[in-house]
Amino acid sequence: MNSPAEPADGRRTEPADGTEPAGAGPSPAPARPDADDRRAVTGKRRIAFAAYADEDRMPGLLVLLRSLALTNPAVCEDFLVLHPGLPDSAFEAAHRLHPRLVPRTAESRLDVFRETGYDTVVALGPGMVVLGSLLPLLTLRAGVAAVPQPGTGGGRTVRHDGLLVIQRQDVKDTAPDLPAGGGEDTLDRALTEAGILEPLASHYDFPVERLYDDMPVPDSTVVLHFGEGLTPSAPAREARERYELDEAAFRAAYCALPGPKHPELLLHCALPLLEGGRAPVDLVRQVAEVHRQQGRYDEAVALLTAAVADRPDLPRCHETLGISLMALSRHEEAEAHLLLATVSPDFAARAYGQLARLAWLLGRDEDAHAYAREGLDADPADGNCHAWYVRTRPVAPAGTATATAPPDEQLAHVALFADGQENAGDKVLPEAVRMCFGPDTGPARWHERSVHRLVDEPGLEELNARRGIVVGGGGLFLPDTAPNSNSGWQWNIPDDVLARITAPLAVFAVGYNVFDGQRYRRERFAASLRALVGKSAFFGLRNQGSVERVRELLPAELRDRVRYQPCPTTVARHLDPGLDGGPGNGPDDGVRRDDTVLINCAYDRAGLRFGHDYGHFLAETAAAVRAIGERAEVRYAAHMPADEKFVRDLRREHGTALPVEPLYLFSNDRIRELYRRTRLVIGMRGHAGMIPFGCGTPIISLVSHPKLAYFLSDIDRPDWGVSVHDRSLGARLAERAAAVLDDHGAAVADVHGRQEHLWSVTRANLAELRDLFGLPDPFTGGPRVPGPRTAEPARGLHLPDTRTK
Repeated sequence: MNSPAEPADGRRTEPADGTEPAGAGPSPAPARPDADDRRAVTGKRRIAFAAYADEDRMPGLLVLLRSLALTNPAVCEDFLVLHPGLPDSAFEAAHRLHPRLVPRTAESRLDVFRETGYDTVVALGPGMVVLGSLLPLLTLRAGVAAVPQPGTGGGRTVRHDGLLVIQRQDVKDTAPDLPAGGGEDTLDRALTEAGILEPLASHYDFPVERLYDDMPVPDSTVVLHFGEGLTPSAPAREARERYELDEAAFRAAYCALPGPKHPELLLHCALPLLEGGRAPVDLVRQVAEVHRQQGRYDEAVALLTAAVADRPDLPRCHETLGISLMALSRHEEAEAHLLLATVSPDFAARAYGQLARLAWLLGRDEDAHAYAREGLDADPADGNCHAWYVRTRPVAPAGTATATAPPDEQLAHVALFADGQENAGDKVLPEAVRMCFGPDTGPARWHERSVHRLVDEPGLEELNARRGIVVGGGGLFLPDTAPNSNSGWQWNIPDDVLARITAPLAVFAVGYNVFDGQRYRRERFAASLRALVGKSAFFGLRNQGSVERVRELLPAELRDRVRYQPCPTTVARHLDPGLDGGPGNGPDDGVRRDDTVLINCAYDRAGLRFGHDYGHFLAETAAAVRAIGERAEVRYAAHMPADEKFVRDLRREHGTALPVEPLYLFSNDRIRELYRRTRLVIGMRGHAGMIPFGCGTPIISLVSHPKLAYFLSDIDRPDWGVSVHDRSLGARLAERAAAVLDDHGAAVADVHGRQEHLWSVTRANLAELRDLFGLPDPFTGGPRVPGPRTAEPARGLHLPDTRTK
């Protein structure tokens, strides 16, 4: 269900609370071919559990794995099994318990300190049983954390077989030889001398020998540690025996747990249960929902079709089935199942919202409006239905008709057109694209076509009647924003319809917007991409990172057609001279600026952005806000209502309040004016960096998505970005903000200098596009050049790779 803070067309398909699939990102091993892993770009932490086990300890390892899953059902990181050289067959039972088991040959448990594939490793042992939540351990960021245990002489020591939370960076920097030989005394001394020992509370590693005379296991115990050769008390044995289950019982116990579960672990446990055909229908729906969220719509449909056969009394299942069928472009079936979901008062508004979206995708605006009204009747507070009701409301006839050019004088613009309280960047971007082709950006010269609406036969006729077609810009190469089986990305056009386009086609400043760790199926997207590149007369992507990602999916003969075209928002000063100030109006570029710094954060797909580091991010940015606030007023720029979560969390957790600028309510001119008149923008959304940069304002990017790092690389300023996972995020932000504010004129001049490269690339590309479409030069007033009426790819200009080396 889309909340009022979400786009009305279903662009967000996952919750923004960090619980969505693959929230902690993929592992470096084993490889997952359907996951896009760009953590080297975003700095996302790689986390793993680890345990050392030989043949005798394998039964204990199985108990540990079961207890970990059953007490932490929403956690599924790589699990390293260090072993002395056991055969692959020794791990078969363990593999059946955990989907991300990674065996590693090792000499001893201390080899965990040599593990270089991860940033954080939580070392457990086969003598341990997990009884509580380990999530607090996954948020630790410093040193080597351990529970000091009683040692010789009445002192306390770190046991080599105890629980350890190891931060690889600290071990590498301060104690590189720490694992070399020795036992408990050596480990304890090395950690202490290096100054990296971080004591943990005793309940994270509670030894059973502390339980005398059948004392119960304390309720606060998180990890119960059974020492070798010791006879445990009866309560300790009972605590362990709860996890001595056979595989079928373990899977059933996991699936029956209440609350959120990690999607990968849920599939691992549930799929074998579903094979027997006796699984509860709610479990079938949960598995189908995971399939849907991860882009396996056909699997979701297959499961639910069987489950709901002759069962109209399962509205939640019909809703998930309808959404999955819609993603497969099986529209009639989708509508039928969504209508069945409306019979329940609990799901009616949600289902009607999806029905409104479906009808709108198919060009049935009257039906969409009626469905939205039905949804509001079911729940007057439903934000999604309200947004569709407003979007599809009939427009009253204007007093005077707007002059419209003949179709063959217009350009068709296929893009994501935001309205209402939707993403401010998506409102500014389409206008910026049109400004590249001339000052008239309105309906007289442009035929607007939403990228998400199905291109049917009438739609194809409309496109072909135009002088040319511009697709873009924005991050349209994203699989889950508006899923469809026609293309696998946001333009909802079947291959056979694409093949019959005759108007010149230009893909302009589109981005490959896949998150790191995002799982999706590439086959349909790759096939559609090949057809699109082959059909386009111009194919320009908005950053070199996107160019490289897309070329990876193309055959060799098509790769050179993919070129670099910066997002037009980044050169806004050159498209609209009014964005520059006049002489004498300010200390640097002639713009009179307010003494403010604007901050922006993003919360769509929060788990993919933050992993386990959201608390760290919030605390560090709170410290940065306080430091920057001593130099300038700090305000918050919300591109969407959902972005305001940062302000609420900051006030609740750290007592810091920020005034909010609701950009989603502003006009495009007001958005640009706000960004133009501030001194610095610290932004997480792509357009919270690109729009102010295009207005000539210095930026610092909070990198949680590869696209931000790609842009900074293109302008040869990677130091303008700080990963949201950076351990020193607060200090780095404060330091870089101070440098900008202290020498603001130089910072603005640097922005202007970076823009020149982007503008030169854009001007060269636009010269080719003007020839293609037969348009005059809007920047010189040059004559119109007759354009070809053909969709054949242009063979002339192919710009060299302009990426900074």
